[in-house]
Amino acid sequence: MNEKLAQWVKESKRIVFFGGAGVSTESGIPDFRGVDGLYRQKYAYPPETILSHEFFMQKPEEFYRFYRDKMLVTGAKPNPCHLKLAEWEQRGILTAVVTQNIDGLHQAAGSKTVYELHGAVQRNYCMRCGKFYDMDFIKNTEGVPRCECGGTIKPDVVLYGESLDGPTINGACEAIARADMLIIGGTSLNVYPAAGFIDLYRGNRLVLINMSRTPRDDRADLIIRDPIGKVFSELE
Repeated sequence: MNEKLAQWVKESKRIVFFGGAGVSTESGIPDFRGVDGLYRQKYAYPPETILSHEFFMQKPEEFYRFYRDKMLVTGAKPNPCHLKLAEWEQRGILTAVVTQNIDGLHQAAGSKTVYELHGAVQRNYCMRCGKFYDMDFIKNTEGVPRCECGGTIKPDVVLYGESLDGPTINGACEAIARADMLIIGGTSLNVYPAAGFIDLYRGNRLVLINMSRTPRDDRADLIIRDPIGKVFSELE
C-alpha cells in the first residue's frame, strides 16, 4: 500500500476523484486510445469520425451500427476503484466523482454525486419530443431507433463537435475548486476541455494514478504507477 496516499485519505474531508478510461478498462471496457482500443481497429470510417455530431446527423444508420457493436458493452461490473469511491461518499469524505467515462459504472457501484462530462450510454432521448429511452431499448432495436412520435433517438453522450453540458461543467468545477484532495486516475489528461478542469484545484494533495506519464505530472504532489484497481483495493 502507498502509505502517503492512505494517510492523506484519512486526513481529508472533501476528496474529489477525476477519472478517465483507465478506470473502466479493469471492468472489461476497452480504452478508445489503447493499443487494442477502438481507435486502432479498422472500420469503413475512423471511429473519431463516426462518433461525431456531423456523422450522426448525416449517416445515423452507420453510426448506430458502430455504436451498438462497440459502445454498448454488456456485463461490465464496477471494480475496486468504483466500489471504494462509493464507500468514501457514504462515509462523507468524498464529495464528488468527475468522470470522462460514459459507462455508468460509478452509479452502478452506488455513487450519487457523479459529474459525467461526456454523458452516459444509459440515457437516450428523442430529438423531437425529448422522451427518454434506456440502453436496453437501443440494444433491442435495429437501424435508427425511433420514438413513438417518429423522432430520431440520440444517445445522451457528447459527440465530437458538441459542447459539454453547462450544469455538469459547473458542478464538476465547483467540486474540484473546493476539494482538499484531488485524485486523478486512469486518464492521459490529453482530452480538453475536461483535462483543464484540474487547474482549478488549489490544494497540495494532488494525486496522479496512471500507468504512463501525463502532461501534468509536474503538477502532482504524488504519482503512482500501479493499476488503479490494485491501488484502491488496498485503501481503507
